[in-house]
Amino acid sequence: MDAQDTDLKKELDATLHARRELGEEYESALVDSFLEKVDQRIDGTVERRVRRQLAEQQLQVARGSRSPKATDSWGERFGFGIVSLVLAVPLSAIGGGVAHLPGLIVAWAGIVGVNAVQAARTTPGLFGRMRHGARSGGNDWEE
Repeated sequence: MDAQDTDLKKELDATLHARRELGEEYESALVDSFLEKVDQRIDGTVERRVRRQLAEQQLQVARGSRSPKATDSWGERFGFGIVSLVLAVPLSAIGGGVAHLPGLIVAWAGIVGVNAVQAARTTPGLFGRMRHGARSGGNDWEE
């Protein structure tokens, strides 16, 4: 357990203690406050990873490679999926709570859209079909 995990555990303990002292009427405010801290931690982690990846790409370009290598590791895809599912819960709650079924549909359309873009980015040709021997020429993709 690192220092951030310890701090987060202390925050959770403090939130639970405050809930016992203040009662159920403050429960949603306490939960919202704790979730905001968790979101800030996730944002900080993602920001550090993005900065590190950008620095690595810039270093590769500076060293003379033709283009930054697209990283498509299993861990990145898995992490993106986990973050997507974690964020789907509050987005679904907000969309469903504010606009009921249409809000829920819009929230999930956005979630599916973001995941589709990520899948297309990491797997070129995923949504396109290759033609097989239709005609010879420079373009192998269906139009």
